[in-house]
Amino acid sequence: MRTIIYNKLVRDRIPEIIESSGKTCATEILSDEDYLRMVDAKLDEELAEYHKDQNIEELADLLEVIHAAAVARGYTLEDLERVRAEKAAKRGGFDKKILLVEVREG
Repeated sequence: MRTIIYNKLVRDRIPEIIESSGKTCATEILSDEDYLRMVDAKLDEELAEYHKDQNIEELADLLEVIHAAAVARGYTLEDLERVRAEKAAKRGGFDKKILLVEVREG
């Protein structure tokens, strides 16, 4: 029997999906501190996957982990959207595709 070690945060239904395919898996429930650490690692993983594949599924995965990170740190999704909208109103979005090349002083 082959065993693959993952030690990574997965979506809630992944163990169920694995077991429905006839395989078994070992899981554990993380402490709040370990969960925050693993959410941060998952953000890095999903961002790397998006850079590699650049498709909407990877963007959706990244957004899901961003939501999880916000909630894990005590914010609501409404808080996250409000702060995003406030920053967009004050500083703009990225619609104009502006590249800041340099700033001169004096």
